[in-house]
Amino acid sequence: MKAVKQVLGNNLQQYTMVLAMVVLALFFQWKSDGRMLTASNLQNLIIGNAYVLIMALGMVMVIVIGQIDLSVGSVAGFVGMVVSILATNHGMNWILAVILGLLLACAIGAWHGFFLSKVGIPGFITTLAGMMIFRGLVIWVSGSISMAAPPELEKFGAGYLPEWGPGFTNMNNSTLLLGLLLCAGFIVSELRRRSQLAARGGEAPMGISLIRIALVCAVILYLTWVFGSGRPGTSFPVPGVILLGLVGIYYIITERTRFGRHVYAVGGNKAAAALSGVNTARTYFLVMLNMSFLAGLAGILFLGRSTAAGPLDGTNWELDVIAAVFIGGAAVSGGIGTVFGSMIGGLVMAVLNSGLMLLGVGQDKTSVIKGLVLLAAVAFDVYNKQQGRPSIIGRLTGGTKAPADAPAAVAAANHSTADAVPSAEGPVVTSENTMPTSNPGI
Repeated sequence: MKAVKQVLGNNLQQYTMVLAMVVLALFFQWKSDGRMLTASNLQNLIIGNAYVLIMALGMVMVIVIGQIDLSVGSVAGFVGMVVSILATNHGMNWILAVILGLLLACAIGAWHGFFLSKVGIPGFITTLAGMMIFRGLVIWVSGSISMAAPPELEKFGAGYLPEWGPGFTNMNNSTLLLGLLLCAGFIVSELRRRSQLAARGGEAPMGISLIRIALVCAVILYLTWVFGSGRPGTSFPVPGVILLGLVGIYYIITERTRFGRHVYAVGGNKAAAALSGVNTARTYFLVMLNMSFLAGLAGILFLGRSTAAGPLDGTNWELDVIAAVFIGGAAVSGGIGTVFGSMIGGLVMAVLNSGLMLLGVGQDKTSVIKGLVLLAAVAFDVYNKQQGRPSIIGRLTGGTKAPADAPAAVAAANHSTADAVPSAEGPVVTSENTMPTSNPGI
């Protein structure tokens, strides 16, 4: 039992949502007569949910700082419509249209960030207004009609890695190379984690690391085989490659940078963070700007997938994004949430959607089931907190209680980098919110 706990990061409950996703996938594989875990269905699952997962990367940071962004769907739809109009109606080069679309998304994020950080209007109200404004603008600028998308965007929104092979591998070698690179990356990460743990005097047996490497690489190679052995002309989707790259970037931002520590510090205890020298207004501003940037990128990818921008694009996307983040372990009160947890939550919802569709379940019943899953996930977590037990979802995200001397803790984190901000002297401020540490378990 001890060995099993070590393999799962000394916590059998750490991968609760991962196990739930696996159980769901196997259940739907059984009930759908083997149609769930096929190359075509998994490819459609990635292509059809990449835009939600991309927005979840930004939403988890918004929720960690204790805010919410209700405008992401409207912003995505508006940016996609503007890019389509510029490229199709005005003959603009598609690359320039995409760049202008992303700049427009950043300007919208700056607008939201200004009202939150400088004016002091809560994010809920600011983005609720944004949701109405940009939903109206989508309909206004489009004249309530669809606009054709630049054909070049289809590769990014619904394309696949290039054909290479099959040769002796009997699969798409571009996908095989991607899988091998992911395995190599995990091996390096796991060995580095073990080395750091041993340097701190912790127990880090090589056998446990080898078992973890074998399990994760087995899953990666299985999925590589599934994606790489589909029908000719298909492989791992390009939106999935973009998503993987963004996950790596945002993992580094949230776990390895001063800005990432500031995000968690502000979410865990804003007053304590401010006393430690953290510029809370700037943190709010940048998080909201980043959220709209990712919403704009998601809208552009969806535009390439659908090959046209419609006046209803983005409707209710914010609900799926927020649900993914909360199912993945973010705390309603802020301070807790991780990139990987949000991806897991989003994939749980994606598997649920795909499986119910394969079983012929209608959209009405699907919506009811998704709502119950969200409510159950959060309620179970809240129940464990009320009973004084460690939160299952909090453990999944690597969350721990904030230290009593919160300002000193934040200042110590700041001074770990060369450009750290100075610590401010002041009284200790405590909070019931939590502030997570890095999550080496995944």
